[in-house]
Amino acid sequence: MSSTIRNISEDEAANMESLRKLSGFGQKVIIDIKINNPRPTYTTLDRIEGIVSILAPMDTNFDEIDIEFVGTSRTYVERLTAAAAVSGRSEAFHQFLKLQDKSVQDLYPEDRILRAGKPYSFPFVFVVPQHLLPKICGHTCKAAGVREAHLQLPPTFGDHDREDPTDGKVLDDLVPEMASTRYGVHVRVCKAKLVDEEITRRNIANKARRVRVIPATEEQPPLDIDSDDKEYSIRREKVVRKGVLHAKAGTMVMEAIQPPAIRMRSRGDPEKPAMSNAKIMLRYDPADKHSLPPFLTDLSTKLKVCTFFASTARSTFPDKKKALQDPSQGVHSDQLNLSTRKMSNVASKWTTYESEADAVRGSASSTSCIPAASKDYKGGKFFVAQIEAPISLPTNKAFVPSFHSCLISRMYQVKFELGIQNKGFGTMDLKLPIQISCAEDGDWSPRRGSTVDDIEAEVDGFFDPRTMHIPDEAFIGHSDIRRPSPPVTPRDELPPSYSFFPVASGQTVPAY
Repeated sequence: MSSTIRNISEDEAANMESLRKLSGFGQKVIIDIKINNPRPTYTTLDRIEGIVSILAPMDTNFDEIDIEFVGTSRTYVERLTAAAAVSGRSEAFHQFLKLQDKSVQDLYPEDRILRAGKPYSFPFVFVVPQHLLPKICGHTCKAAGVREAHLQLPPTFGDHDREDPTDGKVLDDLVPEMASTRYGVHVRVCKAKLVDEEITRRNIANKARRVRVIPATEEQPPLDIDSDDKEYSIRREKVVRKGVLHAKAGTMVMEAIQPPAIRMRSRGDPEKPAMSNAKIMLRYDPADKHSLPPFLTDLSTKLKVCTFFASTARSTFPDKKKALQDPSQGVHSDQLNLSTRKMSNVASKWTTYESEADAVRGSASSTSCIPAASKDYKGGKFFVAQIEAPISLPTNKAFVPSFHSCLISRMYQVKFELGIQNKGFGTMDLKLPIQISCAEDGDWSPRRGSTVDDIEAEVDGFFDPRTMHIPDEAFIGHSDIRRPSPPVTPRDELPPSYSFFPVASGQTVPAY
């Protein structure tokens, strides 16, 4: 037996007794993964600690016990074309993270035999990293910033069977079934085997336990939006008439810039919903000196949630038009109604300027907010008003930060619809990009018990090449999964990478 001696806690003893009872119901090696003080959600630099308990029903020889923290993404795209040869489903599987706890080797039995009925306990500890290794994004990137974005840790995504601990309901993160990202602790008991003069590894037993990860993210620079952009509109102009068939009364201008990011917390707080605030500027250019601004009725706010997914690694940031034209890409959108506010109080907040020169003579802060004149403006008097539009995320949805990975992206758009009391006018709307970013949870997390420098040093240790081990073929998957996946020899190991393949009818992708 190993010379390493550990004191067994009461919880471990109870767990081992449960394993002894279970061992009588089958002949397979039983693995139990227990996470200490489990949380509904983990974030950047959080520790994931626990115990792996193993019980064999009979003496079992083994060579390695792998305890790993793994992150994977899986996508599929349905291609519907007139040509049968190119129709069907294409799928992709990407293992972007794999950390191993090598300390388990110090606790192996010296003879590498799991004795029948004898429980074995192996502690583990992982730290959620701040970023991924550069080799994870090994494909070509054509646009600036794409590789940097792909090396950020993506959030857990599309975990449809995970329940909200507050109410027991399934978490709704507005993700289609075509895309998912998952994290978990994965345990394997392996035995080396000689096949055709090559040493391969055979899994004696394996088990996984999923965890939800929402990494801390920073707000990114605002998008550079062209005036002819089809997806976003930061300025609108619309003619106001005195009646359906009457002369023009003036022109209304509505514009805004991208609002600050909505700052959420990884673990959420129902008492403090994530919020942001947009400033909408209005300008009314009257057709004659007697025309006054129209009466504003209400302002509705809607949030569009866009999920982009692909069956091949993307070299640029996602674009809806290109995604609809590319058979290897897909896009799914949801729209949520956030709020509707009455605008009757805006009538008293219009500021009158006698001319453009009058506006220039105002304060610098004021002139910077005045929209440019409409194309119908002929000079003279005009009116300006500002609307504060709060943006609050509903608490019945599980939002994730905006992100871009090699296969999946999540983006958000906020839409403002302004109602005006004028026959035949309808509404004016703006469509603005908005980010959702995730703040750290401060001292709430036990990881703050150590200094930040110490924790970052430990994270760097996890990313050392000696601790990064390659996904074997059984984990990555094949285009033909009906054939058993061959085990991997050490010389076959490669950096974590992608698998892209068409899948025949009835097949599925082996995914974590």
